[in-house]
Amino acid sequence: MVLDEIDKRILRALQRHGRIQNVELAKEVGLSPSPCLRRVRLLEEAGVIDRYVAVLNPSKVNLPLSMFARVWLTAQDAETIDHFIDAMRRLPQVVECYIMLGESDALLRVVVADLEDYRRFQASHLTRMNGIQNVKTDVPSQIVKQTHALPLD
Repeated sequence: MVLDEIDKRILRALQRHGRIQNVELAKEVGLSPSPCLRRVRLLEEAGVIDRYVAVLNPSKVNLPLSMFARVWLTAQDAETIDHFIDAMRRLPQVVECYIMLGESDALLRVVVADLEDYRRFQASHLTRMNGIQNVKTDVPSQIVKQTHALPLD
């Protein structure tokens, strides 16, 4: 699907405020409500809009700490990687998981209440049982930028 400028305006507005009413969205992007709704539906059907979510404040739900774990697996064969992926998908604390090309095999962002909570998580889940050989954890000292919005040129 080729996005035109109106599609991009719709997507930018929805990234800022996913619960915006169609009438307000149409007004913001310069369309009447019916064509605006039709475009949103087409964007949804094409998979450009994957889903709508609520972005929670981590501190308000007692998960203020994000830890970044660089993971080295016991092997790089398909079975080990698939086992690791399945295990990470089942862990709600793992909010992002990437299989990497480079020094480490995977990168995780893990949300926890505090350092002790992370220590327990690491001891229980980041183990050889899940195909993990080594873990190095990085602790961010300051969040400079965090967004879910994609840059639409």
